[in-house]
Amino acid sequence: MNPAPSIVFFTVASGAGYGLLFWMGLLRPLGLVPGGAAFGAGAVGLALVLIMLGLLSSTAHLGRPERAWRALSQWRSSWLSREGVAAVVTFAPAGLFFIAVIGGKEWLAWWTGLLAAAGAAATVYCTGMIYASLKPIRQWHNPLTTPGYLLFGAFSGAVLLAMLAAFWGAAAVPAAIAALLGAGSFVFKRVYWASIDAAPPVATMESATGLGFIGKVRPLDPPHTETNYLLREMAFRIGRVHAARLRRIASLVGFAAPAVLLALALPMGGVPAGILALAAALLALVGLLAERWLMFAEATHTVALYYGVGEPR
Repeated sequence: MNPAPSIVFFTVASGAGYGLLFWMGLLRPLGLVPGGAAFGAGAVGLALVLIMLGLLSSTAHLGRPERAWRALSQWRSSWLSREGVAAVVTFAPAGLFFIAVIGGKEWLAWWTGLLAAAGAAATVYCTGMIYASLKPIRQWHNPLTTPGYLLFGAFSGAVLLAMLAAFWGAAAVPAAIAALLGAGSFVFKRVYWASIDAAPPVATMESATGLGFIGKVRPLDPPHTETNYLLREMAFRIGRVHAARLRRIASLVGFAAPAVLLALALPMGGVPAGILALAAALLALVGLLAERWLMFAEATHTVALYYGVGEPR
């Protein structure tokens, strides 16, 4: 699949924003993050900015962006529509949560934070299900796809929260959470890659034509003499060398390195902890961009068989 920059940015930015909103909604009522108005405004404000930037960037991939609102009407059958509805619904408690933390109204922040956290988790779940529900793409139609979206959103949000909390001298809890999630994400992604590498193709030219009993099937002539939309969007090819390099960047830079840096920041305080947490956040976002780009680039759609493009082996 063609890794459109707008969709890559959307999934990373909105995932980090919803993850940050989720952890703020859970940890602030428990007193596990700084409770001042300045920190609350910065953390919840950053979450809302990332969410809005991500959602806006997703419309750039649409042929008619002005009709994006119509997707909300298909919530009974479409995970894309459910994602949109969940995102819209989540803005209400998230906005009230932002007002509450600025105004110091803890009773309001308590329940709006929990509602915002629930809405954030529901929205990211719907995002993951958009891809997991697509049967023609075996790399996405995988039981690990949606848990991966939830895990990576929680990880990136925790990293951002740890970075902000470190400059307030109270990063112990979010840094510990982010370090554990980073280590878990590293293992999870390796398991996911092993799973899709070992899984057989959904279909082959032999199974599609029913001529496999004869032997290897190949087209005599291409269906088209020039490229078209399907070839551009659903028959994207990435070399093995590039895929292996991006896997290393995603797993080491995006997950392992931030986990180590945050673990080192735990016993520290002040500026050193803030610098380590900032470096961890930057590395995590870079690694997640590589991971998400690779998620699209490695996906193989069965429609490519019509053009004689099989799965790379």
